[in-house]
Amino acid sequence: MGTPAQNVAILKDAYRQWDETKGKSVQVWLDLMTDDVKVRSLAAGRPGVSFTMAANSKEEFKRYFEGLLSDWEMINYKTDTFIAEGDRVAMLGSTAWRNRKTGRSVDTPKADFWTFRDGKIVDYRELYDTAALLAAAQ
Repeated sequence: MGTPAQNVAILKDAYRQWDETKGKSVQVWLDLMTDDVKVRSLAAGRPGVSFTMAANSKEEFKRYFEGLLSDWEMINYKTDTFIAEGDRVAMLGSTAWRNRKTGRSVDTPKADFWTFRDGKIVDYRELYDTAALLAAAQ
C-alpha cells in the first residue's frame, strides 16, 4: 500500500503528463488502474457526451478515453490542490477542452476523487460543470 504522499506524487506526475501531451498519455492512466476499476463521471453518459457513462473495468474505461479524445481537444489541464488521507486523494483544479464537432469550448473547475488499493487506482470520480460541457457539445 502506498502512503498518501506517494499516491499524490503518482497522480501529480500523471496529471503533468496529461497536460503536457494534451491528452495523449492515456496509457499512463491505464497503467495506474486495477482491472476492476470503477469510474463515475458527472455527466453520466448524457446525449452528446456518451463517453462519460459509468465504467466498471479498465477495459471499459478505455472507451471513456476514446470518446473524449475523438470528440474533444484539450486546451489545458491545471491542478491546484491535492488532499490525501489514507488511500484516498482529491484533486481540485480546472480544465478546458474544445469540441471537435461544434468548435465550442468549455473551461470548468474540476474535482477528481481517487481511491487506491495496493498502489493502484480502484475508484475514480470526476466533477465539473456539466451544463457547460453539454452546451459545448451541442
